[in-house]
Amino acid sequence: MVFNNIWRFFRGSEKSAADDAGLYIYVKCGKCGAPVRIRADKEHDLQQDYDGDGFIYRKEVMDSRCYKLFHFTLTFDGAYNIIEREIEGGEFITEEEYQALTTTSEEASP
Repeated sequence: MVFNNIWRFFRGSEKSAADDAGLYIYVKCGKCGAPVRIRADKEHDLQQDYDGDGFIYRKEVMDSRCYKLFHFTLTFDGAYNIIEREIEGGEFITEEEYQALTTTSEEASP
């Protein structure tokens, strides 16, 4: 019994991707075009929006190509749907655009 508890501790959680507490945001740098994927934890990264019934997420992002810092703010409703978004120094992209940009850059690497 003690061994089972120790085993569970080191093995970690058995959560599936379906019950992941993360929200994924895809952006690219406005200077070099490097794509960046950000994971926001619903329980720890979002702030309560006291003017409404949703959440606010503010993030500073630095890509790994030109290291330019850019910022964005997302406002979510209570069901975690984006209702407003702002970005300075970059642009929001879709997951498909992110996949295409990362696949292209991986193929170009020697």
